[in-house]
Order: sequence, then C-alpha cells, then structure tokens
Amino acid sequence: MTTFPTSLGTSSEDEIRLLGQDLTGDLMGSVGFGELAFWLVAMRRPTPGEVRVFEAVLVALADHGFTPTAIAARLTYLSAPDSLQGALAAGLLGGGSRFLGVTEDCGAFLHAVLDDLEEQPTDDAGWDAVALEAVRRARAAGRYVPGLGHPVHKQGDPRTPVLVGIAREEGQYGPHLQLFEAVGRVHEQVLGRRLPLNGAGVCGAALADLGLPVEMLRGFALLARCAGLLGQLAEERRRPIGMDAYLTVDRAAEYVDPRS
Repeated sequence: MTTFPTSLGTSSEDEIRLLGQDLTGDLMGSVGFGELAFWLVAMRRPTPGEVRVFEAVLVALADHGFTPTAIAARLTYLSAPDSLQGALAAGLLGGGSRFLGVTEDCGAFLHAVLDDLEEQPTDDAGWDAVALEAVRRARAAGRYVPGLGHPVHKQGDPRTPVLVGIAREEGQYGPHLQLFEAVGRVHEQVLGRRLPLNGAGVCGAALADLGLPVEMLRGFALLARCAGLLGQLAEERRRPIGMDAYLTVDRAAEYVDPRS
C-alpha cells in the first residue's frame, strides 16, 4: 500500500495526533495558537522567549486600518455577503511587495547579505559597514531596500523600537535585527534621504532571527492579517462602509478619451 509521510496531523477513529502529540490530551488548553503556528512550521516547540517575540510580530501585523487589504475584503463582502471566505481570501491575496510581503522581502534581503559574510561583525561600526555596502549594491542594481519607508509613519514606525526591545529582552536579538538597525543608520548616505525602518521589515528581521525559514515569512504576515481581516469584516457587519467606499469612487468617475 502507498503511504504518504507527514510530521503534522493524523487521525484514527478515536484519536487525533498533531506534531507527535495527542491533540486533546497534550495540546488543547496547554498550547497557545501562536506557539502552535511556530511549532507547525519550525518542527520544534519554541521557547517562551521565542513565543513572546513571535506573538509580538503577529500582533504588530494584524491590522493597520483601512489598508488596501482591508478595503478589498470589505468590498468583496459587500458584493458577496454570503461568502465570508471569499472576502477573507480577497484581503489575503493583496499581501504583496508593498503591503505585508515586505516582511518576507526584508527577511530574505538581510539573510542574503548575512550568507555572503565570512564572519559577522562584532560592533556597530562593523555592522554599519556591511549595511552600507548592501544598500549601495541594491541601489546600483536599481532595487528597493525592503523595510525602509512607510506611507503613514513618515517620522518613525512605532512598532519598530518596541519589537527590537522585546527581542533584546528575550535574548532573541540576532544578526538580522543587528543588520536591519544598521541599515536604518546608514541608508541616508546612499539614498540621500532618511526613511523610517518600518514595522513589516522589523517583523521580517525578528522572524528570521528566530530561525524560521525566510521563504515562509510572508505566510506569518498573512496569518496575522487574517485575524485583522476577520475583525474588519465583523465591523463591516456592524458599521458598514463598503457601500459608501464604492459609491464615492463610482460617483467620482470621469470619462477620459483614451486618445487624449
């Protein structure tokens, strides 16, 4: 008989097992959802300090107001109120290079720079030199440096110093966060202007320092935003704004001759 190996969940007539544990006897009521999400991906149970940093990331990314992802979810719900899953999916599908996807992009950027190092710096000056070269290479290649800038928090994203502080408190402040902060210190020398280190970027750096695979980091951002979108849709039911948003755009539409 063909078998299909898995280290995740299996079930029998009278038992469900997850991660090698008895779901009802070992996990339910004993393991938090954030801890479980980490465990499912990393295939190891996180330490309490890792859980605190990981869940701080999830909270940081859950909701940020009327972002495109939230608007997409609300307007989809307006169009198809019988399809909650469709509205959630619509919002999640908007997680890309400008919103939410920055978490993975930043983690991958930092990870690639670190992989090229023969040895890691031991002080801020060393990290600044590495960061400066990385920003210069990105600029020369015509690429954005992920994690820099924010459309709202022009003077500084309030999430960034808080998450760095939590990582330090829990002993999870590693090379990705060190390099990320160095990018924040030196990028103005190359770009000619100072940009804030944004929350999505610092979340990517923190997740990478937890040892989570960088190619999976967008998934954690989407996991967090799923909770936020569910809240957006619950509020849309209580105080709908979808119709107003739609009509505002529709009534402001003006025909433009395509030949002009």
